[in-house]
Amino acid sequence: MILRRLAIAFTVFSLMACAPTVKIEPSDKPIVINLNVKIDQEVRVRLDKDVEDLIANNPDLF
Repeated sequence: MILRRLAIAFTVFSLMACAPTVKIEPSDKPIVINLNVKIDQEVRVRLDKDVEDLIANNPDLF
């Protein structure tokens, strides 16, 4: 019985020794984030204003 327990314990410990290890290492390069943002808020405001004026001047348009 003791021999069987020792065999099981040896098997478990030998399987644990074969477990892969994962190492996380920080990069030596800095993190670069490129933000390509196009700001066209002013164009949209002008367009909205022109559309409002067009609809106000031509109520039968739609």
